[in-house]
Parts: sequence; structure tokens; C-alpha cells
Amino acid sequence: MTLPALEPHPHAAAVLGAALAGRPSHAYLLHGPAGSGKRQAARAVAAELLARGAPDPDGARVRVRHGAHPDLTWVTPSGAHEMLRRDVDDAVVSAAARTPFEASFRVFVLERADTMNDEAANALLKTLEEPADYVVLLLLTDRITQVLPTIASRCQPVRFDAPAPAALADRLRARGAAPPQAEAAARLSLGNGERALVLAVHDGAALRAHAERFARAPLHGRVGAERPWVALREVASARAGAARAAYEERLADELQLLPRREHRKRETEIGEQARRAERRAETAALDHGLQLAGLWYRDLACVLAGAPELAHHADRADALAQDADGRHLTVVGAATELVDDFRARMALNVSYELACEALAFRLERTLA
Repeated sequence: MTLPALEPHPHAAAVLGAALAGRPSHAYLLHGPAGSGKRQAARAVAAELLARGAPDPDGARVRVRHGAHPDLTWVTPSGAHEMLRRDVDDAVVSAAARTPFEASFRVFVLERADTMNDEAANALLKTLEEPADYVVLLLLTDRITQVLPTIASRCQPVRFDAPAPAALADRLRARGAAPPQAEAAARLSLGNGERALVLAVHDGAALRAHAERFARAPLHGRVGAERPWVALREVASARAGAARAAYEERLADELQLLPRREHRKRETEIGEQARRAERRAETAALDHGLQLAGLWYRDLACVLAGAPELAHHADRADALAQDADGRHLTVVGAATELVDDFRARMALNVSYELACEALAFRLERTLA
């Protein structure tokens, strides 16, 4: 059986199609770039499993699509940068010990499995090692190498391939992006469909412009005068504010339905979730901006190596040629490594403002 969500992914279609046609395994690790379709595939697979043998299969599928099926549990990390033990204790470990409410299975979907900390992983291990016959776990990750080996080794891997730039550009044009913008976003996203969409139809144009400025100011010795990290931080702060606002709106709606005696408890819970969502949104926006800055240096290396056609910033060929003039390939490569190293350690930075400022000046010294 092949679902539309699996058709672009031969490996996933083979593994999950076999699961839907027969007896599913107890745990699958769906891995591939963000935006490659893992989430949609997980929901489609859950819908088919929970519709199996149901009196009203179509109704069961509709409830899964709306997140209202009692035998589907969808878990997202509540920590700013990690999945905590409390995320899996009641929602997965305890629930997996209880028989399904109405279906033949209980399906648990865990997003961003790579962020699971040791405590959460240890809590989940028994469920992974000795699951009940009716339990099916679908773990999702964009970074399979970051998933703890104790977790990955107990799951059947399911690969989702990144969409080709041309196919991704077609999807972006269908969402209303202009052709040049869609093509540039598709190349710059490195197969990440979510980031491509942000670049093409949301505030991505501003983010890209600020990221380019962050990359170019060190090349021309203008870091002190331009302070390019400020504009990049403003975009990240705006994203963080939007994330908090969404939680505050949710809180306002819930308080209208809750008894007054429960207001304070819910305000505390939602407030903590909002702070963590705010940090996640800020981190993701900064990481995206710095990825674009790193790609600028990578594209300079392509120009210096005599292969400008490989540049991701294909619509900025003149600026790349200007920046490449008189540069050395090894120095540009060192700048790329600085950005990549900073991105890898971002979760450890207490103050993004100071950290981004320090990175900009280090880049200027390296490129001088």
C-alpha cells in the first residue's frame, strides 16, 4: 500500500507501505531534512493504522488529521532546546501500558527525537524494548546522527529524501512565490522545505538581506561601523515575539473555559511553554540567518575555485565576484568553519547579542 505522502520517497514507501499492508513494527525512526514530508507521512500512516478495522474508517482518518483521535498521541519537545523526561513519562510511557480506546493500535509520534535528553531516553527505553503488541511509535528527526544510539538502535530507520531544487521551486511557485525568488529560495534551503517556504513567502527576504550583510561586512572591514548582527537579531526577536504571542492567545482562550481556581496554575504552565517556544523560535531564526551567511562564504569558495555555477546565491553573481576579488580560498574556508562552529554551539550561548557580535569581529579578523 502506498500513500500519496510516501510517493516521493521510495525507501519510506517500501518500509511503511509494508507496515500498512501487514503487521507494523513497534518503532520507526523517520529521518530526513526538515520539510521533506516526515510529519505528513507520520500522520498519514497513523490514520491508516487507526482506521484499520474501524466501523467508520473515513471518520477515523478525519479525526487523526485533526488530532482528535483518542489512540493517537503527538509529542513535541517542551524544552527550549531538548525533549524532557516529563514530555514522555505520561504521554508515552504510561499511556503505552493502557490498551487502545477504540482502535487496534495506539500510535505515538515523537517529533525532534534528536533533542531527547538522557533522562527522557532512559524513560522511553523500556517501552521501546518491550512494547505491547498494540503500540506503534513513530520518531521523527531532521538530524539522525544526533539521535541517541540507544534510541536509534531500537527503531527501524525510514529515510526521507530532500526534494530536488526544481521540485521545491515548483512547490514555492504554487504557494505564490515569484519565479526568481522561488528558485533562489529552493537552492539556498539545501533541501529544507520549511526554510525554503520562509525564504520565499514570509519574512525571508529581510532575513536573507540581513544575513548577506552579516557575511559581507567582515569582508570589507565594516563590522564596527555597520554592526550587522543587530538587524539579524531584530528578525530573530520578531519571530520569538510571534511565538510568545501565539501561546498568550491560546492562554486567553483557555482561561475563558476554565474555572477561576485553575487560572493561576494554567497561567504558570502556559507561561513556561511560551518562554521555551520563544527561545526556540529565536534560535531557529538566528541559525537560519547564519546558515545563509555561511553559504555566502561557501559560494565565494566556489567562485575562487572557478566553479561559480555551483553557487547557491545564483542571483547575486556580481556581488560574489566583487567579494571574491583578491581573496584566498583557505581564508574563506576558515570563515565558513567559524560560522558552522558557532551554529553548532548556539544552544550553549546565554546572550545571542554578545555571541553574534563576537562572531562578526572574529570573522573580520580571519578575513582581513
